Amino acid sequence: MPEDGRFSDGLVQTRLQRAAGRAEVTLAHRRGNTRLAGLHQSGSAKAFLPDMHGAPPEVVFLNTAGGLTGGDALRFALTLGPGTQAVGTTQTAERAYASTGGRARMEVALMLGAGAVLDWLPQETILFDRSALARRTVADLAADARLLMAEMVVLGRAAMGETVARVQFSDWREVRRGGVPVLVEPLRLTDATLRSGAAGLDGARAVATVALVAPGAEDALDRVRALLPDGAAASAWNGRLAVRLTGPDLAPVRQAVARIVTELRGADLPRVWQM
Repeated sequence: MPEDGRFSDGLVQTRLQRAAGRAEVTLAHRRGNTRLAGLHQSGSAKAFLPDMHGAPPEVVFLNTAGGLTGGDALRFALTLGPGTQAVGTTQTAERAYASTGGRARMEVALMLGAGAVLDWLPQETILFDRSALARRTVADLAADARLLMAEMVVLGRAAMGETVARVQFSDWREVRRGGVPVLVEPLRLTDATLRSGAAGLDGARAVATVALVAPGAEDALDRVRALLPDGAAASAWNGRLAVRLTGPDLAPVRQAVARIVTELRGADLPRVWQM
């Protein structure tokens, strides 16, 4: 099937409707508080800020299309001005559905000014059989900004008896400090990856990464290692801490991510998370 989303049944050719959306939020520090300074919403991408009653604001992103399939395009962007503090998350899991042609594309742009603190904690991404998704997350940090980020990916829903035999997923995560890359984490899942034993997922259905990029991040390594389940690993160096986890299903991985994130935040999970 061509990349433009057309298909043919031999008699009739139909253009499938594609979803596109862009949600961008800018926060600024004014009169001693973090306040909304800019908001753009278009298409299927939305963002809202629930009342946090004095706690750092939570920016909740949402794809009203309900998921992504071939040809869809989605962009989330969150900018924190100097001295701001916030949490960024998603209202629910992102879903990549079977593609009838082409890839869905998702872009996440995070920008942190001097002294800004962001916890980027989206809920999991569910990959369904025959899904095709390319995602790119880039965070640009000032010299003293602090970023905590977590990403979880799961192959289908075990409770529904779903299996994933075919998938095309590329996920590029990059953190830059002062324009220089300090953490780059690519993930690529293909049909071959699912079949390649220990060189691939080795039977795992869920994978996750938690990363902290902040001055002194390595000081948290021992505390984090004490929370790790079997098969997980953590390392830290030069203001960076990275944790990688796999599991037979999402539930144990999500629970481990929750423990680690709570420890590193020193605060509860975002309110929209359902544990």
